[in-house]
Amino acid sequence: MSEQTRNSAVAIIIIGALFFLFGFITWLNGPLIPFMRIACELSDFEASIVVPFAFYASYFFMALPSSWVLRRTGMKSGMALGLLVMAAGAFLFIPAANARSAGLFLTGFFTIGTGLALLQTAVNPYVTVVGPIASAAKRISIMGICNKVGGIIAPFILGALILVDADQLKLDLMQLEGAARAALLDERARLVVMPYTVLGVVLLLAAALIRVSPLPPLPMDREDGARSGSVWKHPQLILGVAALFVYVWAEVLAGDSIAVYAERLGTPLDAAKSLTSLTLAAMLIGYVLGILLIPRFISQSKALTLSATIALACTCGILLSAPESTMAFFLIDLGSFSVKPMDLPVSVVFVALLGLGNALMWPAIWPLAVDGIGSALKTGSAMLIMAILGGALAIPAWTWMSGDGSAEHSQLAYSLLIPFYLFIGWYARWGSRWRAWGR
Repeated sequence: MSEQTRNSAVAIIIIGALFFLFGFITWLNGPLIPFMRIACELSDFEASIVVPFAFYASYFFMALPSSWVLRRTGMKSGMALGLLVMAAGAFLFIPAANARSAGLFLTGFFTIGTGLALLQTAVNPYVTVVGPIASAAKRISIMGICNKVGGIIAPFILGALILVDADQLKLDLMQLEGAARAALLDERARLVVMPYTVLGVVLLLAAALIRVSPLPPLPMDREDGARSGSVWKHPQLILGVAALFVYVWAEVLAGDSIAVYAERLGTPLDAAKSLTSLTLAAMLIGYVLGILLIPRFISQSKALTLSATIALACTCGILLSAPESTMAFFLIDLGSFSVKPMDLPVSVVFVALLGLGNALMWPAIWPLAVDGIGSALKTGSAMLIMAILGGALAIPAWTWMSGDGSAEHSQLAYSLLIPFYLFIGWYARWGSRWRAWGR
């Protein structure tokens, strides 16, 4: 094995571990939305602001500053710094839970997102250019598997810890007032302290390990400050940022809305709290297919076209399914370590299947967007990370479009995904090939 091959393998293993952490932390948001709604007595819209908006908005505000930080610290030190910032955010959950303060929780989410923005600005270029650009989607798919395995595990673990007997809790709160109600809410809010303390310690250890790791230097690690305006000369990049923005919106909507949507259709919260894992499991299948098929049997642009087509079909399935129609399903209950049969609304199953369509979008959009941008790679990568802002808008917009929160209006709110997937399909077929504006 050549030294270059060994260096690439080392980078992929280290970054794979980081992507597992990304997924675990990001998809904790699914069970945290109903938790925040109950513990801090928030409306659905308020909970969507405290959790996903604060978390994903940090990417938009911190991506370009992250690029500036990385130019001064270097990639490896920057990754360690990002993990330290995330640990600080995790530890903020301790006073937030004890005070049952939505403002402190919001600060914690934003801080964790800030650390993730720094990390992702560093690691995504590694995966893209550590090997041939034609197989970048395959490498990113491997990272996606690490990411989604962490994401699948997270809702089950956190849901089992902080949403114990959630349906009974809702009934108890309806019957309590004053000091008794506040005492029960305080008790439930403190359930988040232990998992986030453990998470903070793990992040501190990860920062120390990254700092001493033999992470190889990034190829094409050139300063692009002198050409800061050059990114606008690359339509494949600018259109890729837009495609990534609507993709992340769609991905977060599929993962974070499914529990709330299922509950509105009559699914008990004790079962609905873990449904994010179904969406991520569908994404995991898509990533495996990407590894097997790209680039040997299908190109990155064709994979993106196929993904947009599948996602459009699933969106139509959501909108056309009768809210009362159900199908038999099996869900894992970590509390009793058992598999429980249940009837799940068909439209909820289609929400989960959006994960299959979404799976190869990030792996395909990223290399298509940075292909041929040369020394603009760092700034271009930061702009792509900024596009994660789409995730901040997904749940607030869906909640607002759901109006009164009825099953019918909640179902109709998914119609916004149709123009998103049409644009991604257009980018796959035509926009990603532009090397000058208009052609």
